[in-house]
Amino acid sequence: MAVHTLVYETEVPIPFTCADGTAIPKGTLVKLSDPMTVAASTGDADTIIGVTAEEKIANDGKTKVPVYMGGIFKATAGGNCTVGKTLMSYSATGDANDLIDGTNAALYTKCVGIALETATDGQTFLYKLAPGQASVNVLA
Repeated sequence: MAVHTLVYETEVPIPFTCADGTAIPKGTLVKLSDPMTVAASTGDADTIIGVTAEEKIANDGKTKVPVYMGGIFKATAGGNCTVGKTLMSYSATGDANDLIDGTNAALYTKCVGIALETATDGQTFLYKLAPGQASVNVLA
C-alpha cells in the first residue's frame, strides 16, 4: 500500500471521528462523511479530507484519529501528475492512495491537492495537500 509521507508540516492534524472497528494506517488518504467522520479512501474521486497523522488500530477503543488537512507530502502517481495541476484520488492501479491529474469541474469537491512536481505512473512526487481547493487550471 502506497502511503503519503509528510515532508513539511504546515498545519497541525485535527481529530476526526472514525469507527472503533476500523484499521487505518498512518499516511492514508481518508474520505469524509457526516458528521466529521473519516474512513480510508476506497476508490477514484473520493471526497478526500486529508491524510492520517497516526495509525488507527482496529478495536482499540479509540473513535478519533488525527488527520492532516494541509502540508507538503510525498505520494505515488497512479498515472500522469503534472506540476501545478490539481490532483484527485485514483485506484485503477489497485491502490486507493495513488493520485492523478484532475480534469473536470466535479473535481472542486474531489480535490486532494496541487502537484509540486511532475510524475508518471508509479513514480513518487511532492504535492501540497489542499482538499477541496482546486487550482485555477482544473479544466485544462
